[in-house]
Amino acid sequence: MSLSPLRITVLGIGMMGFPMARRLQAAGHQVTAWNRTRAKAEPLQDEGILVADDAAESVRSADVVVSLLENGPVVGHVLFGLGVAQALRAGALVIDMASIQPREARDHAARLGELGVRHLDAPVSGGTVGAENGTLAILVGGRAEDFAAAQPVFAALGRATHVGPHGAGQLTKLANQMIVGITIGAVAEALLFAAKGGADMAKVREAITGGFADSRILQLHGERMVERDFAPRGRMAVQLKDMRNALATASEIGFDAPITALFERLYAEGVDHGLGELDHSGLFVELASRNAMS
Repeated sequence: MSLSPLRITVLGIGMMGFPMARRLQAAGHQVTAWNRTRAKAEPLQDEGILVADDAAESVRSADVVVSLLENGPVVGHVLFGLGVAQALRAGALVIDMASIQPREARDHAARLGELGVRHLDAPVSGGTVGAENGTLAILVGGRAEDFAAAQPVFAALGRATHVGPHGAGQLTKLANQMIVGITIGAVAEALLFAAKGGADMAKVREAITGGFADSRILQLHGERMVERDFAPRGRMAVQLKDMRNALATASEIGFDAPITALFERLYAEGVDHGLGELDHSGLFVELASRNAMS
């Protein structure tokens, strides 16, 4: 691929796909958007983005397809059930930025490869703020030459790192989500522990800022806990999905992950108690309830 503008189709216009499509268009690329519910994509027309009705038709002339669909089965259905894979021209590049299981990414790469279509699994970290600002961490698995070809796409969205072969991007995302989910739990439990003993939770967070226990989780999610602000940025239900995908992958590769298993149970109990639509920092609510703390 040259440095000239690319024809890019974005599949999946949700909380991440919408701002990422806008950034790709703003970077000078020719962007087409497709979403199962067309109405969600229609506001992109004001940005000069073409909104397509049919998934397969939306990719026929694409150099690159960026997928931001809900999960692995949905990605598989759109690629192979709705005819997207068959509609792509040979040599086109599919960049799957959804968070799915590594084995699913490897399967998709192999099936696309049989059709002469290239594939990268490239899940992201940084949430909707990162998507809007073009500061996402992009975790990429696949062939090095395809990673190099995708640089004009990644440059508009954030910082991309090639971490290994097909599936390695998804493996890295699961590792990221393990750290995020576990650390949210550590921060919530520690702040509640301090409050139960009579300390001022906000002051505790302030006091340990800058020390070894400091982290982005303490700063961002810890503030949400102190302020009881659990409006969803990343939902509890999605964090639970990530923990379960991590455990499934751990089982496949013969890895014992007892800490992740513990937190999978905690997030599952929170979701069972009606907290699934809260921000993932809402694990605080589940732990507070266990301790009869409001």
